[in-house]
Amino acid sequence: MRLTLWRFSYNVLLGLLLPLIGWRLLRRGRRQPEYWHHLGERFGIYPTRPDNSPVIWLHAVSVGETHAAAPLVRALRQHYPHHRILLTHMTPTGRAAGKALFGDDVARCYLPYDYPFAVRRFLRHFRPALGILMETEIWINLIRLCRRHGVPLLLANARLSEKSARRYRRFPCLTRAALEELTAVAAQTEADAQRLAALGARNLQITGNLKFDVAPPPEMRVRGETLRRRFGAGRPVFLAASTRDGEEALLLDALHAHSLPGLLTVIVPRHPQRFDTVAALLRQRGVPFTRRSDETMVPSAVSIVVGDSMGEMFAYYAACDIAFIGGSLLPYGGQNLIEPCAVGKPVLLGPHTFNFTEAAQLAVAAGAALPVHSAEEVVTQVNRLIQDPQRLAAMGGAGLAFSRRHQGAGEKIGQLVAEILNGGKTN
Repeated sequence: MRLTLWRFSYNVLLGLLLPLIGWRLLRRGRRQPEYWHHLGERFGIYPTRPDNSPVIWLHAVSVGETHAAAPLVRALRQHYPHHRILLTHMTPTGRAAGKALFGDDVARCYLPYDYPFAVRRFLRHFRPALGILMETEIWINLIRLCRRHGVPLLLANARLSEKSARRYRRFPCLTRAALEELTAVAAQTEADAQRLAALGARNLQITGNLKFDVAPPPEMRVRGETLRRRFGAGRPVFLAASTRDGEEALLLDALHAHSLPGLLTVIVPRHPQRFDTVAALLRQRGVPFTRRSDETMVPSAVSIVVGDSMGEMFAYYAACDIAFIGGSLLPYGGQNLIEPCAVGKPVLLGPHTFNFTEAAQLAVAAGAALPVHSAEEVVTQVNRLIQDPQRLAAMGGAGLAFSRRHQGAGEKIGQLVAEILNGGKTN
C-alpha cells in the first residue's frame, strides 16, 4: 500500500512537471536547436521500427555514456549478428556521438520521459529482447514497465557516489522497488556495489569500468598528429579538457599570471553550446585566440585555441603534452580521466572527482595523474612538467600501463548479457 502511494505521488508529480518540461525544451532549443528535433520520441512516438530483427536496446544518456558503451556495442554486434542494436539517448550531443561512432549500423532514438503512457509506447514499438541501462539510470516507471512487459533489464557500468546515494535514500520505498526489479546490476567498483546493495539492488556483480576498454581509434591518432602540426610541433601544448562553466575564467586568470612563454593552451568546453560563450569570454578579455573550426595553423603570437568540435577528444589528447580534466576544479564531479591515460598523456585532476573517485585515486597512486587544488596550481604543475621531459614521459607511460591494467569490464558484462539472453545459461 505504501509503495502504491509513493508511485501514485511520483506520477502526479510527473504530471505537474509536464509544462515545465515543455518550457525547458523550448529554452534549451533556443541555445541548441537540436532539442527541437524528434520531439515525438520523447513521448514514445516513433515513425518506424528498425526492422523485424530482435532488438537489444542500450541506453546511454549523453556523450560520456555513449563513448563508454562503444566497446559493449561493438561486442554485441559481433556476438549477436541477428539482433538489431538500438541506442537511446536523452541529449542531442549523445545522439550525435552515437551517429559518429556507429553510423547506420545501429538504430538510435530518444528514450521517452518516464511517463507510463510514453514508456509503454516505446516498449510496444521496439519490443526489446533485452535492455541495458548505462551507469546510474534509475527510472521508476521504465523499470517497472520493463518487468511487466517481460523485458529483462541490466544496469551496466553502474556507479553511485555517496552524494547520489544520499539523494536516493530520501525515497527508499521507490528506490528499493526499482532496484529490486532490475534483472542484474554490473557495478564498477566494490564501493558502488555496496551503496547499490544498501539501497536494494540484487544480483550484483563487480565488473569494473567499461571506460577502460575504450581504445583510441586509429583515425583519432592521425587527426591528433594533424592538430599538433597546426598547433606548432615545437610548442608545448596544454589541454584543458571538458571544462565547465566558471573553470575557463579561473584558468585564464592563472595563465595570465604564471604562463610559460610559448605555451599553447587548448580549451575544449564540455558542452557545445558553450563554445561561443568561451570565445566571447576571450574577446571580452582581449585575449587573441583561434578556433579549431578555423582549420588553420595557429600563429605563434596566439596562445589560446578554442576546441569547438565534437567527437574529437581523443585527437585533442593525442595532440597535447599534458591534460587537465575539466569539471574537477569546481564541484561538478570531474570528467573521464581514463581517455588521456589511454593515449599516454599526463593528467592533472582538481579536487572534485566524485564522479570518478576510484579511477582518480588509482591514477594518482599509479603515477599517471597529479592532484591539484586551484587554477594557479594547475598552471604551476604544467610549467614544471613541461620543463621536466623525463617526468612527463614517465607519467605518460604510467598512464598507459594504468589504463591497460584495468581493462576487461566489457567481457564480464558480455557474459552477463549472454546469461540473461539465454535464460540464465551461459554460452
